[in-house]
Amino acid sequence: MQPFQGLGVALITPFQADGSIDYTALEHLVAWHIAEGTDFLCVLGTTAETPCLTEAEKQRIIATVRRVNSGRLPLLLGAGGNNTAAVCAYLKKADLTGIDGVLIVTPYYNKPTQRGLYAHFQAVADASPLPVVLYNVPGRTGVNLKAETCLRLAEDCPNIIAVKEASGDLAQIREIINGAPEGFSVLCGDDGLTKESILSGAVGVISVVGNAYPRAFGSLVHAAMNGDETEAQRLDNIFQNIYKPLFADGNPAGIKALLATRGTIANCLRLPLVPATASTTDMLHEFDTTTDFAL
Repeated sequence: MQPFQGLGVALITPFQADGSIDYTALEHLVAWHIAEGTDFLCVLGTTAETPCLTEAEKQRIIATVRRVNSGRLPLLLGAGGNNTAAVCAYLKKADLTGIDGVLIVTPYYNKPTQRGLYAHFQAVADASPLPVVLYNVPGRTGVNLKAETCLRLAEDCPNIIAVKEASGDLAQIREIINGAPEGFSVLCGDDGLTKESILSGAVGVISVVGNAYPRAFGSLVHAAMNGDETEAQRLDNIFQNIYKPLFADGNPAGIKALLATRGTIANCLRLPLVPATASTTDMLHEFDTTTDFAL
């Protein structure tokens, strides 16, 4: 069975005021997600500010999450890049003990054609000892993995098991869902489209807002998965009120500001990212302190 279903949380990387990683806070976050019912964790994704981490920091983050998790939740590791040879070399040499799959983003900046994307992912799939989840996020990478290319990869590469679809295009998402071969699934990559994607056949989400609301957002996800459209819609109506401020100053600035108002982490990011504005933080704090999910 596909290990990545339900609510997946794209973990943040907590930093201290001096810019170093707060590994104690990271330990607490992982333990909290386990207790709150998160279904799986995505480590070193976009929300983790991975491009601004050193290789040594990445390895310590992996080791920390793996140790605290202790096999309780499936772990999906962000391991993509825009250099195919480097991605393949990493997958061949890395210690991936305790990791259940790798998330591979479409190459950014290079802007490959669909043929180039196919060749890239085919090479990565051949090199990977673990199941591969494709990650399509054209708003960040500058290239869209089209449905036909995604489905061709799903057919031709048995260890490509899913795609995190963050194109924001429901028609494209539904085309992939409807054409997916057995054993291949779609994970929503946009919090705001979670309900629609899952009701259309996606098996879950890799979420940003889940960093702060794993139980409530997980309830939305599972309601949709179980076909309870009424409950999924009720919770979606509530969450729609937070998406604009959450992403107004970019990701993960919003989610870090929200967690900082709770005292969970320090509100620190690494340049070129900067903290959310005071007005955005106030809106997030107001939502957090006044919203009743009535679970």
